[in-house]
Amino acid sequence: MGRHLSGGRKYPQPMNTLETAPSEDFQISSEATIKNRYGLHARAAAKLVKAAEAFKSDLTMVKDDSMADIRSLLSLLSLGCSCNSQVILTASGEDASDAMSAILAIINDRFGED
Repeated sequence: MGRHLSGGRKYPQPMNTLETAPSEDFQISSEATIKNRYGLHARAAAKLVKAAEAFKSDLTMVKDDSMADIRSLLSLLSLGCSCNSQVILTASGEDASDAMSAILAIINDRFGED
């Protein structure tokens, strides 16, 4: 139902409540150590990229002052992670917990190498 204002035009009634969709997004972070002998080289980084593609969440890796998108091979390689590099992983989104678990599993398994 609308209300009449001057000129006979109808305008919609204002809503009394603000309707918002519930947010299922959240962010988690975790520290990890790159333990495999050759560090985060192309084949190891490709495993992270492939795993990240299965999730909707945004995934990043930080080393020192540099940040990389885990979905980008070149971005990951630009971090220059050698053996024993400390990194911080962040996952943001509806499946952040599952995404973080998958990425950590690959890193903790030394990328299936050593």
